This record gives sequence, C-alpha cells and structure tokens, in this order.
Amino acid sequence: MSQPATDVVTPDLPAHRRFTDADAAVDCLSRLYEAATDFLATAFEACMVSGHPGHRYRAFYPEVRLTTTSFAEVDSRLSFGHVAAPGTYATTITRPDLFAHYLRQQFDLLLRNHGVPLEIGPSATPIPVHFAVADRPGLMVPQEGAAEFPLRDVFDVPDLASTNDDIVNGVAQAGPAGEWPLAPFTAQRVDYSLARLRHYTATDPAHFQNHVLFTNYQFYVAEFEAVARARLADPDSGYTSFVATGDVEITDPAAELPVPAKLPQMPSYHLKRPDGQGITLVNIGVGPSNAKTATDHIAVLRPHAWIMVGHCAGLRNSQRLGDFVLAHAYLREDRVLDDDLPVWVPIPALAEIQIALERAVAEETALEGYDVKRIMRTGTVASVDNRNWELREHTGPVQRLSQSRAIALDMESATIAANGFRFRVPYGTLLCVSDKPLQGELKLPGMASGFYTTQVARHLRIGVHAMELIAAMPLERIHSRKLRSFDETGFL
Repeated sequence: MSQPATDVVTPDLPAHRRFTDADAAVDCLSRLYEAATDFLATAFEACMVSGHPGHRYRAFYPEVRLTTTSFAEVDSRLSFGHVAAPGTYATTITRPDLFAHYLRQQFDLLLRNHGVPLEIGPSATPIPVHFAVADRPGLMVPQEGAAEFPLRDVFDVPDLASTNDDIVNGVAQAGPAGEWPLAPFTAQRVDYSLARLRHYTATDPAHFQNHVLFTNYQFYVAEFEAVARARLADPDSGYTSFVATGDVEITDPAAELPVPAKLPQMPSYHLKRPDGQGITLVNIGVGPSNAKTATDHIAVLRPHAWIMVGHCAGLRNSQRLGDFVLAHAYLREDRVLDDDLPVWVPIPALAEIQIALERAVAEETALEGYDVKRIMRTGTVASVDNRNWELREHTGPVQRLSQSRAIALDMESATIAANGFRFRVPYGTLLCVSDKPLQGELKLPGMASGFYTTQVARHLRIGVHAMELIAAMPLERIHSRKLRSFDETGFL
C-alpha cells in the first residue's frame, strides 16, 4: 500500500517582480503559469507510466498584488479599476492566455488610478493537477481508484476551501498577511467553472463572447443560427465565425453544420468577433437550478451583459399570446439563491439594459413611442420553482402574484437577474407570452406550434439587436456603479 509522500518537489520559484506596464505584467503571469502547469503535466504523465514517484509534486498559481498607502481620490464615475482604501490587495490568476485582454484592462486602470506598481510572482495556492492538464491533448486525470496509487498522495487536488463565492457574496476575510481580495474570483474558483462549462455546454470556454443570451427553448437555436449566417454573409458586420456545440466552427455562411448525435445539458452557440464582443446563446432548459448553474460558471468569464429571452405565462387579461414582457422587477420564488442572496435584497432594473431592449423592440417591430405598448408590457416578473404551479391551490399564490403586481411568470428570469446582481454582471429580461393559464389559454400542442412559428424569430432578433446596442456602449457605462457594494474588488 502506498503512503502519502512527505518530500515535495516544486519548480523553481522566482522572486516577485514589480511592473508599471500592463503588457509586461500579463507576459510575466503567462510565463509563470505556463512553467507551473508544464511542470505538473510532465510529472503527471511520468507518474501514469512509472507509478508512485516517492515524493509529492506541487506547483503554484501566479498572483498579482497591489499595495497602496493613499486615500487619493479616483474618478468617481468608474465602478472598477480602483480599490476603496489603503492596504494590500491580491488575487491568484489562472489561464492568462484566456483572460489576457481582461487582465490588461484591469492592470491599466489600477496603474493609472493608483500610481503604484503591480507585484507579480508565485502565490502560496497550489494548482490542482486536474486543472493543470485539462487542456493537454492525450492527458486525462483518472477517476479515484483507477491509478496505481491515490492521486492525492502525489498531487494537489481541488480544494473547496478556495473554491467558493465568499468574495462576491461579501463575506470574504483578509488573507494571512492581511491582504484583501483584488478580484471577484480566486484562480481555483475560475478553473472549476471553466471545467464545468466544458461539461455542461460542450464548447471550449474560449469561444464564449462578452454578451450572453439565455433561452429556455431549443426553438431559439435554429433562429440564432439563421441570424449568425446572415451576419457572416455581411462583410461589414464585424463577425468572423459561428461556433456550434462540440466546438464546430464555420466562417462560410453557407457551410454545413453537422447535427450532434446527442446534445449536452446546456447547448451553447457563439457568434464571434475577434475582440470577444460577439454574442453567445445558451439554452439553459427549464428551471431555476439550470439557470443558477449556467450563470454560476459563465460569471467567471466576466461577460459585459446577459439577458434572458424565453417564454413565460402572461398573467393579465389584457395580454395576448406573443406579447413581450420587459421585466423591471422580480418576485423571487425560485429559492435556489436564497442562501447566497437573501430575498430581501432588491434586484433593480438597469437603465442601460432596459433602454437597449426597448429600442430593439421598437426598431424590430417598426413601432414607436406609445404604440410599442400594443405588444410589450413592462412590469414585475415572478419566477417559481414548480413548473406545474397551476395545479396547486390557487388562492394564496394568485393573491401574492396580484399583490406583487406581477404581469408574467416563468422559472428562470429572476434567478438570472439575481445572479447577475450577485456577480456584478449587467442583466435584463425580455420574455414572450406563450400561454395564459389563469385565463384558460394553456400551452397545448396546436397553439404552441403556431406560436413558435410566428414569434420565435422576431423575439430572437430583438435579443441580438439589443446585445449589439449594448456592445456599442462604453464599458464604463454598461458596468455602472449600481451593482457595486461598499468595499469592492479592484477588478471588474
């Protein structure tokens, strides 16, 4: 029986260095990360062939630190790119290749706003071997018991102590040396979500774009593909490729896309721009659990906006099938986020998102001003955790819906908005009324097929149009101060 090794072999650990140039800082992070993961991958491959080496292997995530002693004021209009008070702030970094543009942007602002150098070097947080070999062709971590020795006797494995949401939930404490978080997620938390995204969506996280549409029906996928092909056919659109489930990528608008033998739990599709300013569509399916799962993991990519474009039950006599609902408030009865974000926390509508959605509806329907009210109603959306809520006793639930002034009901929108609030990702909701159960208009097969034929295409086009309007906004406008708390991280 093998015994846990006590000797630990590590790569050379260089001293921390100071940087006043964002590009040089990112390059240093890349070199440190590559050296650490190459070390672990080489050791892992050797162990899979030769067995237990008689010692442990360990490598560390790189980290970035910022120390400021000044209360000097920064541009108060900015919601990120600065820290709130003097002190030392630090964060571990993973996949600097994937986050290079994001890191340069954060570094540039911190250097400009505080006028002190960034300190970069190895952290004290080990890299789990699972994450170090995740993108290595031909390397796969065996399941527990499949190798000749317990993997954790030789390598570090994921540690839940550093894989949590304490920072975004506002309960994080200072580190052992008194340092405070510089970023909303630790490197292990990011790596965990990148692995989960591959599993749930069957596409590489590198394909995800900065603007994410969520839907709860597969019908929207065909329409998104049609929109994508039209954009690729337009040389002035700025889009360069379309990626479907399984990392199948096309640049020719007439190219065929193979139909996968089976779909993942949350199929995702990506209309890409070289700068990442394209649009991703994720079919999260039905229910708040899926909505939370998707947003929990996509949040680490730091998208600029996410919007729900799905179907809902209309609750008012004046609504018609096919009408749109623009959420300006949420009744949270989904229950999946209550432990992370108490229900007493208000989830405000964000003006930048609301204006983009209203404008997209007006321009896609050729209606203006007061006439838009013919097809769209603004109000409270209720999200519940029971798909067959209609079968329950009605008096209490219907009374609550009426008292809340709800105009629509679904199972995902409040979850997506609440997680957007929690993760500081701008959010919005534009739903389409597919049934009116309180008025006896149920989603029966004949009614549903007619509805899908006439409404899905227009609804999806509105969502894409809104995202393109948002993509044109300055970053400091879309990431406003509304989603920031008292003591925020310097990173977006």
